[in-house]
Amino acid sequence: MDPVEMFERSATRFGDLVRRVADDQWSAPTPCEDWDVRDLVNHVTAEQCWAPHLVAGETLDDVGDRYDGDVLGDDPVGAWAAAVGPSIAAFAEPGATDRTVHLSYGDEVCSEYLLQMLTDAAVHGWDLARAIGVDPTIDSDIAEHLTTALEERQAMLRASGLFAEAVTVAPEAGPTERLVALLGRRP
Repeated sequence: MDPVEMFERSATRFGDLVRRVADDQWSAPTPCEDWDVRDLVNHVTAEQCWAPHLVAGETLDDVGDRYDGDVLGDDPVGAWAAAVGPSIAAFAEPGATDRTVHLSYGDEVCSEYLLQMLTDAAVHGWDLARAIGVDPTIDSDIAEHLTTALEERQAMLRASGLFAEAVTVAPEAGPTERLVALLGRRP
């Protein structure tokens, strides 16, 4: 499975989870200490809004502050659906992953940005599933791909300040558990 397909599968799963959020769960806590369910969904939705612009070569200044704050409005499910399609389409364009994107920390090859977006969709999908009480299992092929890629980027992950130290798991832990533990989450 190629990374674009993995991203589409993870984003689709995230959307399925968004549709399962009950009215009384939007303020429920998530494994991300500072975010409730609505904050988490808002974050991942805003990331989808940004993607078509960045993949097209726009800079942060070009996009400006249009996706700051609440992008969900009164219809979180609809906002997600409106954002994710163009994001997936942008990465699927021929040659898109070979382009240069302008990120907050500098220029990067788009394939690396896609890895970040895949990580966001898959792992925050795990966070959302845990928060709403459904099976949090990440597709094993995706979890294994991400674990391998992120193990190679440990120094960068820790330096970013976005991830806690890796959590130790049993040798027989499955792909989902190994991935989330690598990112500092307790399976």
